[in-house]
Amino acid sequence: MGNNNLILSREGIFPLSDGNTGLSLSGTLQGEGKLVGTPSMFVRLQGCNLRCIWIGTNGKPCPCDTAHTSFGPGKPYTISVDDAFSILKQNMGAMRHVVVTGGEPLLQSASVHSLIRLCAAEGWHTTIETNGTIYSPRIISDVSLLSISPKLSSSIPTSEKLLALGLPISSQTTQHHQEIISNLQPLTDMVSYATKQHTDVQLKFVVSSAHDEDEIKQRYGLVLNLIAPDDVVIMPMGYTRQEIAESNKAAISMCLRNNWRYTPRLHIDLFGNKEGV
Repeated sequence: MGNNNLILSREGIFPLSDGNTGLSLSGTLQGEGKLVGTPSMFVRLQGCNLRCIWIGTNGKPCPCDTAHTSFGPGKPYTISVDDAFSILKQNMGAMRHVVVTGGEPLLQSASVHSLIRLCAAEGWHTTIETNGTIYSPRIISDVSLLSISPKLSSSIPTSEKLLALGLPISSQTTQHHQEIISNLQPLTDMVSYATKQHTDVQLKFVVSSAHDEDEIKQRYGLVLNLIAPDDVVIMPMGYTRQEIAESNKAAISMCLRNNWRYTPRLHIDLFGNKEGV
């Protein structure tokens, strides 16, 4: 188990006591989902199989808020699972929650599984944050919370979005993204297996307009039937308080109509839109 390596993003394991929160303590508060506000340590992995770009409320393209882990200027580095666990253990203090995120962490499923097993043996709660396109039964069996963020068509990196961001324009990029999010079999398998294993699940959708509600129901209806309504988490799109406020009406309305759960982006409220918080 200890021979596996993890490829971490430039934030790596965070926040440490000298990190971006401005506090003299390690750790932060989970900013999204069912466990919002829970003291946690994060492990951010490098690499993603998607290239999400949305259109903000100001009409400008908004890449994934961790684009440096997929198509941005990242500075990844490699660390052993044992060393990653050691850093966590040195910095957990009274905390009992570890969040493994990305990028897409299931691209490194073997090493991630090793880390989750070590954390579980320590008695810690673990969350894996994934886009739901890679099925890994062993991780689902051992993780505490399977947090899945299925992507809507609003995330597709069209040529117009790529051009506006100064990124290379490629029909392959667009087509690849579309093909991956259109294949719902991995997501269906993940949620179905999680329910059988009694693993806690949340489906977290980023929304910016009322049209997103129809797509959630039409594209993901079969998967929604496998879970309770309050396992569906709706998050307003936006990287600033103002952008989130402008998306809030649509997000709150669809939660009320469907008994879905609303989540803020607490880390932006507390620390602003920056890495490592």
